[in-house]
Amino acid sequence: MAAAPNPWVIVIGRLLVGLGVGMASMTAPLYISEASPARIRGALVSTNGLLITGGQFMAYVINLAFTKAPGTWRWMLGVAGLPALIQFVLMMSLPESPRWLYSRDKVDEAKSTLEKIYSPEEVEEEMALLKASIESEKADEAAIGETMLTKLKNAFKNPVVRRGLYAGVTVQVAQQFVGINTVMYYSPTIVQFAGFASKSVALSLSLITAGLNAFGSIVSMLFVDRYGRKRLMIISMAGIIFFLIFLSVVFIEASSHAPKVGSIESVLFGANSTCSAYAGATSSAAAGKWSCMTCLKAKCGFCSNKASEYHPGACLVDSKHNRDLCLGEDRVFFEQGCPSKFGILAVVFLGLYIVSYSPGMGTVPWIVNSEIYPLKYRGVGGGIAAVANWVSNLIVSESYLTLTEHLGPGGTFFLFAGVSTLSLCLIIWFVPETKGLPFEEVEKMLAEGYRPCGGRKVKGEKVGKVTGDDNAA
Repeated sequence: MAAAPNPWVIVIGRLLVGLGVGMASMTAPLYISEASPARIRGALVSTNGLLITGGQFMAYVINLAFTKAPGTWRWMLGVAGLPALIQFVLMMSLPESPRWLYSRDKVDEAKSTLEKIYSPEEVEEEMALLKASIESEKADEAAIGETMLTKLKNAFKNPVVRRGLYAGVTVQVAQQFVGINTVMYYSPTIVQFAGFASKSVALSLSLITAGLNAFGSIVSMLFVDRYGRKRLMIISMAGIIFFLIFLSVVFIEASSHAPKVGSIESVLFGANSTCSAYAGATSSAAAGKWSCMTCLKAKCGFCSNKASEYHPGACLVDSKHNRDLCLGEDRVFFEQGCPSKFGILAVVFLGLYIVSYSPGMGTVPWIVNSEIYPLKYRGVGGGIAAVANWVSNLIVSESYLTLTEHLGPGGTFFLFAGVSTLSLCLIIWFVPETKGLPFEEVEKMLAEGYRPCGGRKVKGEKVGKVTGDDNAA
């Protein structure tokens, strides 16, 4: 992509990178969970989240360093290839997970890997558990199916796997529908919505959000195995909803208090520079109601008053020529947001939203999906959940700019708060607590059923072995 001679090469590159990210997002947590002792499995899967968020923070730092360099975006994309190359080389030294090795009859290799993970007295116990799980899987192989389509059909038919999917897909979709990736993808734009016109300042402030995201992953590592997955997600969602509502209020207030457009100010730059929509309204009473926000919605730019950003300014055609004219008079040219006394509050609440999101909804959904499915369906279940995550990501990220255009930033964040409230209810209802449980215990809990508020409860249905049999219940 860095060497792309035309946009189509970048598009193809993005598709290939997307395939890589999609595969890694499913396989990395799965590998870590299968190669981790149950007592610290959550913390180790959280490490994956920490390194992702830490990488995002480093990406912002590196991008900021290249903002003034020739071929800016080429450097940004090209440098990103270096850690991928290092990771590719280092991965060659990793063993396969013990469960995968045992399932391929590589018993000695599986035991050798387990000896690096567990104490000597625990190795034999783990080998016995592996043996029981793999033998059960092989016994049911015909019922589960060999082709991917058959496995998918049988997964949805099986009540135990289906309960796992209810939990796994719920948390993955919720992770995206709280709006986090719109904040991470568009944080410079959001900061500009808050009234910080300078793109370099907006990018610098975005560093704070990326840094807080990485910090939250560390908090998750410390507490996920102590307080549990479900509790962390509930606390996280409560904070997300609270701060999304605050963000919504701040942006609505900022919009309603936007500085007015002054007819004299606009004329100063010449008739050809004045926004055509505003010029067409100057003869009517509607012109007096024009504010900076009205100007931006008309796809024009707002040049602030020379005396104060909060006094009436000029509504101009959004062009480089007018931007340079405005800046040449020691004014500020706004294209995404308006001058606002509420701007710093927006950045603070944005940071608190990230702090609420990262320790819970940022990392825990991947932990839950790495341990919620029976071994024989773990790949299929994790794949379905990962697809749900990235499809949700696509929907939210593709609709975000359209939503802000029609609802404004305040209305969009309020919509996210409403969806987050629904997601919290679904998490309470569908997701069991898996803290510290061996995979076999998780499977047993799914077979018995569970109460929304924790604990097991037999559902009144007789649940059979975890097979692909449609009559297992």
